[in-house]
Amino acid sequence: QVQLVESGGGLVQAGGSLRLSCAASGSIFSINTMGWYRQAPGKQRELVAAITRGGSTKYEDSLAGRFTISRDNAKNTVYLQMNSLKPEDTAVYYCNAHVMSSSWYGRDYWGQGIQVTVSS
Repeated sequence: QVQLVESGGGLVQAGGSLRLSCAASGSIFSINTMGWYRQAPGKQRELVAAITRGGSTKYEDSLAGRFTISRDNAKNTVYLQMNSLKPEDTAVYYCNAHVMSSSWYGRDYWGQGIQVTVSS
């Protein structure tokens, strides 16, 4: 089994910053892509950012440089630096990781979600 534990969320004022962390533990051979998704009230879950094992990144277009994803492969941890936060960034943020439990088997795992609330 694999667990993804998120931390770093909370309540901030508009214009502030937060850094989310997600640490994977358990039966891990390796981790391929890791990412952050979010789900705001009344909206579908959407990809915020993703990063491959080699460091290639993808961002939701509207974030336009405010968010930065990174990872530490040695720690099985992915980070999301969120700057210039806006009220519309308010959502539950979910960590995702495609975890290989062996060289031939892998599947997606999800964190429990962490609340980010940006006040105006």
